[in-house]
Amino acid sequence: MELAAESSTVGVGRDYTHLVQDYRVHGSLYSDPAVFADEMKRIFTDGWVFVGHESEIPDAGDWVARRLGAENVLMARTHDGDISVVANRCAHRGTTLCPQTEGNSRNFRCPYHAWTYDLDGTLLGAPFPKGFQNGKPDVRLDQPGQVGVYRGFVFANQSGTAGPLSEHLGPGGSDLIDRAADMSPTGRLQLNGGWLGQRADSNWKMWPESDNDGYHIIFAHESLTASLLAGSQYEDVILGGEGETASVARDYGGGHVELDFRASYTTELAWLGAPRSKVNAYCDDLEAAYGDDKAKQIMWDGPPHAFVFPNLFLGEMNIARIDPLAPGLTEHFHTPLLVESSDPGINRRVILQSEAAMGPASFFLPEDVVIAERMHRAFDTNPTDEHAWVDLRRGIEREQRSDGQRWSDITDETTSRGFWHHYRHVMSRIGEAAAASPNGSPGNGQG
Repeated sequence: MELAAESSTVGVGRDYTHLVQDYRVHGSLYSDPAVFADEMKRIFTDGWVFVGHESEIPDAGDWVARRLGAENVLMARTHDGDISVVANRCAHRGTTLCPQTEGNSRNFRCPYHAWTYDLDGTLLGAPFPKGFQNGKPDVRLDQPGQVGVYRGFVFANQSGTAGPLSEHLGPGGSDLIDRAADMSPTGRLQLNGGWLGQRADSNWKMWPESDNDGYHIIFAHESLTASLLAGSQYEDVILGGEGETASVARDYGGGHVELDFRASYTTELAWLGAPRSKVNAYCDDLEAAYGDDKAKQIMWDGPPHAFVFPNLFLGEMNIARIDPLAPGLTEHFHTPLLVESSDPGINRRVILQSEAAMGPASFFLPEDVVIAERMHRAFDTNPTDEHAWVDLRRGIEREQRSDGQRWSDITDETTSRGFWHHYRHVMSRIGEAAAASPNGSPGNGQG
């Protein structure tokens, strides 16, 4: 495939079809405040966004504080057992209702004037009611237009115009979440291990790029290379050599991508780094729940290393969410993917893995933070530079396609192109006139 020559002129008026080309993107997309404002509207207001997991709020009155694009919100379990998402902001004078990160409450009470709301956002009462017509203001807490749950993962859409959650996830995103949830013998995850957050002076889009980039592992994570254990999924990338790896970079369409390690595993439970004898009860639970064939597949395939657009990272036995705060400021939160099993040893191992992979002294996250911040500084100095392009052409000519998917060598930039091509689709569409392709992908803009 021959790459077509394209104009190097930086688009005027944020022409996203020009700023995101088939094999490169312009650096202003990371640093331009106007681009960030467009993203908050088109992606984080008009689209579906991951908020949290239902296991975080198991009991009535449980709530956690989250961010939904530019809005601070509360995800709560109502007294009826439903899940609500409401603004963490009083409808009266805008005071933050819950300054803590989590809790359990019968209701939400504003500390400023004591306006009180039910857990679903309904106003229960306001002091000195004679000052209000009809004795009570006709208001409630702001709430997203749509809230959807898939396999325990809670998503919200602020505008209410995003269409069904199933269309956003598509077959690719749904399958990735299914594979994560099926790691639990009951099919139910327990994301109650606590979230650890990192604040990075970088643009949010550098995180889906980095989290699903198989090209940088051997170079940016040399400490991992030095301590690599035989049988690890990363051994295939580091020691296999270009074109010799079994792992692939995969684009499912719709912005959902994966570093697919499944074909690289040579032993059962290689992804866990432990033989069956160490977690035998967990394996027995899988077999009892799913039958021998599916349980065997789960034990061999392990969890996905994938990204669900726009802010959910399925980091093997970790779950991460990405919260954009400003063009050059992002919070990256992660928590271990814990399962329901009679074997306490499995979750102990998962927590230790999480500490080694994502913690403040881990193999991956600290190095990725430094690289993201350095990259952002490089583009933040002169965002309109005519030559400030990011090259994403690696592997484009050997990329394979079938059934709405694209894949190539794990060191190729198929995942980054998959993210950016869907980004281009979302950012360049106008109102209701844009329509996705049948498989939920914009067609990826490849000639």
